[in-house]
Amino acid sequence: MIDEDEAKRAETWVQKAKEKGASVITGGKRNKAMYEPTVLTNVTKDMSVVCEEIFAPVVSIISYNNLGACIDELNESPYGLQGGIFTKNLDIAFNAARKIRVGGLMINDTSQYRVDLMPYGGVKDSGWGKEGPKYSIDDMTEERLVVLNLE
Repeated sequence: MIDEDEAKRAETWVQKAKEKGASVITGGKRNKAMYEPTVLTNVTKDMSVVCEEIFAPVVSIISYNNLGACIDELNESPYGLQGGIFTKNLDIAFNAARKIRVGGLMINDTSQYRVDLMPYGGVKDSGWGKEGPKYSIDDMTEERLVVLNLE
């Protein structure tokens, strides 16, 4: 991770989730600034590993029987960087794309999908704009208007 303090933060969040009943399926160990890829189950939406942006290799799995309820709960979050949904049903995929409020939704791929030529960034409290060459140029450009009246 970026530094040992951030790895310790992720470790603390996972430990607190375990204390509240989460199960660590794999990972969950830290060595200095390295934090193992971690998969958690039995998590609840009030745990930091679920309701905050952990920015660590941690995945929290919550099962749903109703996609609408899942989307509603997702959209309650103040965050919305990227998301992913796995389905073979195009109706479900497009319904999710219309309703889920994130900066980018990946169908049948992980939320880490990124191509520099495409906009990358979140909505809500997950950022201030987009990344990518076009957006970098926009950020570094000061538009000005010059009008010449040569009469």
